[in-house]
Amino acid sequence: MPSKKSARLAALTVAAVCSAASTVALTAPAHAAAVAIHDIQGTTRMSPYAGQAVTDVAGIVTGVRTYGSRGFWIQDPNPDADPATSEGVFVFTSSVPKVAVGDAVTVSGTVTEFVPGGAASGNQSVTEITKPTVTVVSSGNAVPAPTVVNARSVPAAYTPDGDAAAANSVNALTLQPKKYALDYYESLEGMDVQVADARVVTATDPYSELWVTVKPHENASRRGGTVYGSYTSQNTGRLQVQSLGATADFPVANVGDVLGGTTTGPLDYNQYGGYTLVAHQLGTLKSAGLQRETTAKQKKGELAVATYNVENLDPSDATFEEHASAIVNNLKSPDIVSLEEIQDNNGATNDGTTAADVTVTKLIDAIVAAGGPRYDWRSIDPANNTDGGEPGGNIRQVFLFNPERVSFTDRAGGDTTTAAGVTKERGKAALTVSPGRIDPANAAWNASRKPLVGEFAFRGRTVFVIANHFNSKGGDQSLHAQYQPVARSSETQRHQQATLVNAFVKDILDVQKNADVVALGDINDFEFSGTAKILEGDGELWSAIKSLPRSERYSYDYQGNQQVLDQILVSPSIRRSCDFAYDSVHINSEFHDQISDHDPQVLRFEP
Repeated sequence: MPSKKSARLAALTVAAVCSAASTVALTAPAHAAAVAIHDIQGTTRMSPYAGQAVTDVAGIVTGVRTYGSRGFWIQDPNPDADPATSEGVFVFTSSVPKVAVGDAVTVSGTVTEFVPGGAASGNQSVTEITKPTVTVVSSGNAVPAPTVVNARSVPAAYTPDGDAAAANSVNALTLQPKKYALDYYESLEGMDVQVADARVVTATDPYSELWVTVKPHENASRRGGTVYGSYTSQNTGRLQVQSLGATADFPVANVGDVLGGTTTGPLDYNQYGGYTLVAHQLGTLKSAGLQRETTAKQKKGELAVATYNVENLDPSDATFEEHASAIVNNLKSPDIVSLEEIQDNNGATNDGTTAADVTVTKLIDAIVAAGGPRYDWRSIDPANNTDGGEPGGNIRQVFLFNPERVSFTDRAGGDTTTAAGVTKERGKAALTVSPGRIDPANAAWNASRKPLVGEFAFRGRTVFVIANHFNSKGGDQSLHAQYQPVARSSETQRHQQATLVNAFVKDILDVQKNADVVALGDINDFEFSGTAKILEGDGELWSAIKSLPRSERYSYDYQGNQQVLDQILVSPSIRRSCDFAYDSVHINSEFHDQISDHDPQVLRFEP
C-alpha cells in the first residue's frame, strides 16, 4: 500500500497553516455578547455561535500546545447542569501561546468550526476560538477537576445514524451523551479528562501517540488488544493518547502494556484518530512483556503457504535481516511465501526502473544467512507507475518457494499485459501461463496491483496459488466521521477485484472440481466484509482465518482496533483437509518496533 507516513508527517508540520483553510464555510462574523464556554459549545456538534465574534469568554487554562496546531485549552470552573454542553474549548493562536496552565483568562475572538483533514474528509469539526485577544486575569489557579472516563461512563452504543436529509450527518443532532459513545466524547470536547490504569491497544507509533481502552473486557484479544469484528459493533472504549510534554518522555509501549495510575489532559479531536486525550500528565508504563509469536514447523507431508506484506521493501532499507529472521524463525521457512509490497531495484526513485531482482535477491541472501533455505522466486514486473503505491516504487507481489520442497511449473508467455487462463491438461486443470496475471487490462486493476497466479507441484499434487494485493482503504470515511453510517468508497474497486479473482478460481474448479487453490495476500478488507463474501462466492473459496477463535482474528492494528486485512482463502478440497491448520503470526502489528505494519499469515495442509 502507499506510504501514509510521509504524508502524515508533512500534514503535522503544516497543521497550523492549514487551520484557516480547513474551516467550515460560514457567513461574515457577527458580534455576540459575552458568553460562557458551554454556550459556545452548545448541545450539538456545531456551535450556535459559529462565525460570530465573542467577547470576554472566561476560563482556566488547562493545557498549552506549542507544536502543530498551536494554542491552549480553557475550561469554565462553573459548569451548567446540561451534560450535553462541554465546559472546555480550544483557543487557536497559530504561534506559541503566552499563557500557562492555571492562568485565569478572558478570550475574545471568532468562534470557528475547524475540520481536521478538511471538509472533504467527512471528519467532525472542532469548536475553536480563533484570532484571539487574550487577557490574563490571574495566575496559579487550580484547574477544574478532570472528568473521569471509564467503562461505566462510556455508552455501549457507538453513534446514532445521521440525518438522512443532511447526507447522514450527525452534526445537527442533539447530543445524547448517556446513549452514544461519540456523543459522550463530543460532550467533553476541550475539557480535561482522566483515564486510570488504561491498557494499550495500539502500540506507540513514530509520532509519539498510542491508543488505550477504558473498557478492558470489550472484544479483548488474548494478547491484550481490542478486536474489530463487525461494522455494527464498534469498540467504544478506544481513545488515542498524545502528550503535551517532550517527545523523549512519551512511553514506548506495546499492545497489552498499561499506563498505570492516571493519565490526564484535554480531550481533542484530530483526523488521525478522532477523540484524543492530549496528556499533561501521563501514567507510568507497566510492560506486559508481550513476545513475538512463532508458528509451528510444517510436517514432511504438509505444505506451508504464507503471505507477508513487507511494507515497501527496497534495497536501501535496513530491515532485510529482520524480515529474513522473521521468515526463518517465526514463520519456520514456509514452502511458498507470497510477498506483497516488494519495490523495484531503486525504490521510490521515479526513473522508469521496474525490475525488482536486486530487492528479491537481497532478501533471499538474508534468509540464507539467517539459516533458511535458498528460495527460488517468480514474479512479473508491472508497467511503470501503473499499479499504485509509492510513486516510482512499483510495488508488486512475489512468490518465494523452497525448491527442495516444492517446484514451480513454468509456462511461457506470462507478462505485464497477458491474461492468464485455465485449460485442461490430461484431465486436470492447468494454467495457460505461469507465472501470469489475472485479467491485467481490466479497469478493476486501475492504479492497483494485478493478481499474480502460479502453478506449483508438491509431492506430485498441483497447487494453484493466487497472490493478491487489493486496493487500499484510502478515501474511506473514518469510523468517527460526522457521516453515520460512514461511506466506504474504496470497497467498490475491491468488490470488482474480488469478482475477477473468484471467477478465475471458478474457472479452475469447473475444469477440476477437487483442485487445490489458495488465494492469499493483503486483501485490504475484513473477513466479514463484502469483499470477502464476493471472494468466497458460492463456496469456491473460504477465508481460513475464520477457523481461528474471534479473539485471534487480526493481522493489523489501526486506531485501537485489531482487524483482518491479510487473508488466505482456500478451495473446498483444502478446507476439507483433515489436518488443516491456520496461524496469524503476530510479529508486527502489536509492537512499537515493527518492521512492517502487517502480521504474516501461514496455512499448513496436506494436498
